Amino acid sequence: MQIILLNDVDHLGEKGEVHEVADGYGRNYLIPQGLARVATDGAIRQLRDEQQQQARKEAAKKEQVEELKDELEDMQVVFTAKVGEDNRIFGTVTTQQIAVELSNRGFNIDRRDIELDEDIRFVGAYTASIDLGYGIEATLDIQVIPESG
Repeated sequence: MQIILLNDVDHLGEKGEVHEVADGYGRNYLIPQGLARVATDGAIRQLRDEQQQQARKEAAKKEQVEELKDELEDMQVVFTAKVGEDNRIFGTVTTQQIAVELSNRGFNIDRRDIELDEDIRFVGAYTASIDLGYGIEATLDIQVIPESG
């Protein structure tokens, strides 16, 4: 009997896969437990259509992430900070502050997705890597300037 898995099943397969199983296993366990359904021609066709639709959505989402990457890489974030000796700033610029600044500019980036190459403790130029998902990483330019006044 051919079945379509509705959930992941240990030692059998993952959701959405079509498998050949013993009739008793399919009728007495998988189908009553809601783990599978009978793989009719219509059900298989519907499954393929759903998978194609999901693939199109994923491709569109990945394209949006690529556009976001381009926008972030064209941007420079500037922070002003009080400065002490040797151009050392009081405190540090954190990933939280970077996330807030990006949020103010309309980007919804979680602070945990931002990784600094080094701690920002001095006036100068820095870079941060932002994990956007789908294996795509953007590089953000950060500038720290002394506060005037």
